[in-house]
Amino acid sequence: MPQVVRPDPGPEDADVRRAWERFAAGDDALSGIRPEIAVSWHRCRDQYGVDPLISEAPAAVTEVVHTLEHDVVIAELGFRAGPIAHELSGEGGIVTIADANGRVLAQWGDDATRALAAEANLAQWYCWSESSVGTNGMGTALASHTPVTVRGAEHWCGAFQDWNCTGVSVRDAVSRQPVAVLNISCWRRELPRSAQGWLGTAASATQRILRQRARGDGTELIAAVNHARSSTTAPLAGVDPAGRVVVADDTAGVLLGIPGSTPAPDPAVRWRPELPEFIRAARYAAGQAGRDAGWTGSTQILTRLSREPMTISFRPVFLAGHLVGNVVSFGVSEGEPLPASTDAPDAPAAPQTPPRRLVAARENRMVLLRLAEVAFAQSDGNDVWLTTDEGQMRSASLGLDRLESELNGAGFLRVHRQFVVNLSRIREVERREKGELVLVMDDPAETVVPVSRRNIPTVRRALEL
Repeated sequence: MPQVVRPDPGPEDADVRRAWERFAAGDDALSGIRPEIAVSWHRCRDQYGVDPLISEAPAAVTEVVHTLEHDVVIAELGFRAGPIAHELSGEGGIVTIADANGRVLAQWGDDATRALAAEANLAQWYCWSESSVGTNGMGTALASHTPVTVRGAEHWCGAFQDWNCTGVSVRDAVSRQPVAVLNISCWRRELPRSAQGWLGTAASATQRILRQRARGDGTELIAAVNHARSSTTAPLAGVDPAGRVVVADDTAGVLLGIPGSTPAPDPAVRWRPELPEFIRAARYAAGQAGRDAGWTGSTQILTRLSREPMTISFRPVFLAGHLVGNVVSFGVSEGEPLPASTDAPDAPAAPQTPPRRLVAARENRMVLLRLAEVAFAQSDGNDVWLTTDEGQMRSASLGLDRLESELNGAGFLRVHRQFVVNLSRIREVERREKGELVLVMDDPAETVVPVSRRNIPTVRRALEL
């Protein structure tokens, strides 16, 4: 291997390092920092409290519960990593695999680089989650739905800023939660030009296994609904563990506000009802059934067309010991009552602690906004625009669903497929013809935000109307 000499930091790297030093010291200015890095730094400093001066990763916890599916994915990634490791041996790089918790499980590549990595505990049995060691290729990829590259001074901890890393996570096809991450790291060298291509190919091949299984699960759930149809006249639907509907008969489709008799076994096209209570109940039911295969339960929700609560019941469906979802019966009560708060322990989770700031882009600067400064968020395709007292700014978080998840428990509420509002910034609630509800916000323009009909009960409860 040729001698490795770190090139002098270019102007861009020096600018990033100065921005990191200021931000780590408490300054909120983030001019010139890529959005995904700015969001990660914000999490590290304000949400996780990661010390930027730590010099090595902590030991990984030894007891973590995960499914057989996770083991299959990690084994497949190991097979896919072999050719990458061979290529990296001549490039002075290493390839690592970590699980969903950031625990490094395997590492291959250049021996000299592996020795350097060991000094920072970039090795098996150590944890590289973002909450443990800050912004890095593995941990930040686990927190992101897209491939992530972290260069030099973009690492949150100064001791790791001699590294360049790029990582891609593999996610469960149904819950979209991370299962594992594949990462390439180089010390004081640029990443190979083909690095992201190698990772993308390996991750896509592994992701394909999860999608194929999810489609099989969807087919099994459809069969279970058809079988249940022979013994009941109640409206029926099949819902996956994430709360998305795989199939619903015509009546259930009307109640949920989705197309009826339109099976969707592929997880990419399943129906998402705009009924938060239904989704929470479905996720709770999946969590309970995952621990007790004989569990059944029921609860009451407000459906799309009714102002009165309707009883629904959940009965789990398994395939080879694996939970594929629940058959939901409308107007039927059986099993144990679901608690009033149906946040499932195993449900796809938002961060346990809501962020204290939101990261937004203004021209070439990243702006940290206090939550109270944001009146509401509005989606425009994949972009999300935050309305503040200083005007509109583009959120660094892509997609309103993701922003809604990040703001869970922070006083924000999804009121429409295009709007998430700050409950403390609502000035007026106005009822219009045909029972329509709109919110007048207290931003300078006094923007009128529509409330979708199916979300009216949730808004009323949140505002105690």
